[in-house]
Amino acid sequence: MAKKKQGSSKSTQEYKYCALPQVAKREFSPSVGPDRANLILNNSKKWVNGTVLHYYFFTADDTRLAKDWGGTEAEKDVVRNAFEIWKNLGIGLEFKETNLQSEAEIRIGFLTGDGSWSYIGRDNLLVANNQRTMNFGWDLTLEGEIDTALHEIGHAMGFPHEHQNPNAGIEWNKEAVYTALAKPPNNWDRDKTHHNIIRKIDAYTVKGSMWDPDSIMHYPFEPELINAPEPHATDGINPAPGLSTRDKVWVRAFYKPLNPEKFPQLRILESVKLAILEGEQSNYIIEPDATRDYTIQTFGTSDTVMVLFEEVNGIMRYVQGDDDSGEDRNASITWKLFQGRRYIIRIRLFFENRTGETAVMLW
Repeated sequence: MAKKKQGSSKSTQEYKYCALPQVAKREFSPSVGPDRANLILNNSKKWVNGTVLHYYFFTADDTRLAKDWGGTEAEKDVVRNAFEIWKNLGIGLEFKETNLQSEAEIRIGFLTGDGSWSYIGRDNLLVANNQRTMNFGWDLTLEGEIDTALHEIGHAMGFPHEHQNPNAGIEWNKEAVYTALAKPPNNWDRDKTHHNIIRKIDAYTVKGSMWDPDSIMHYPFEPELINAPEPHATDGINPAPGLSTRDKVWVRAFYKPLNPEKFPQLRILESVKLAILEGEQSNYIIEPDATRDYTIQTFGTSDTVMVLFEEVNGIMRYVQGDDDSGEDRNASITWKLFQGRRYIIRIRLFFENRTGETAVMLW
């Protein structure tokens, strides 16, 4: 989805657009009220900050099923560069290439004709290890196509399509949109067009964020597809190439740079209140004084995701995690920790019944 340059005569119908896989909306028990459910859904697709996301490129030799999923080294380099651009913003997420499918949260294919798409954030964890979570369906080495890679990686980090932001106020010429996207090169049916363009995403997923028509997560559109607002109904929407200023601000706000040296210690049998707002995260260092099984658990009426990492040669490696959101229990991890090693426990708060009452303890 290379963005149109100023002055280009290229029409919307010539653009190849990203088509997100449809994932069933999460259902909750009747005991989970709408406000609580919305807060869970707003945060649950985002990764715990400090996560190392491993990405893997399929090759023609992986399996018979994946024989057409391999890309050229030149195409892989475009994707590698796009990961580097996101990382160089100074965010808390890390990206590392791996040659093991089983270690990769993001598994990338290059199946021509299958479109470019990605699962959103932690939805990647729902996909079997031998399947793609991201695909590039056309030549990424063409001018401007690094924007396609940036866009799909944005999805993998948890960001939706910006043109579906309910704060945008776009009024579509729906039949014109359906007609345009039904033609080559997209060849979308009405359901796919509705899911990826016409449909407004739920307000809680954007958390009140302003509409950014220059976002890397926004498509370009010709004016005949838009009835309102002005001036877009006259001039269309033509995002500038690359990451926008708001893209950079937003990703840094959610995935803040982390300094482990400033994390507090989580000590044995010491209850520590999280003292954070919904959507925020606390990080604690654990340095065991004995090798044995330990339990780390949250307390309070809240929804959290808790992830344990071990520092190995200066790199934080995932050990275990637990997500208690929407359930009548607390997040808990029991694991053997080794004396002389360093661990970090990360806890992101989704919902809290009473502010300041959620705590964590190690024993």
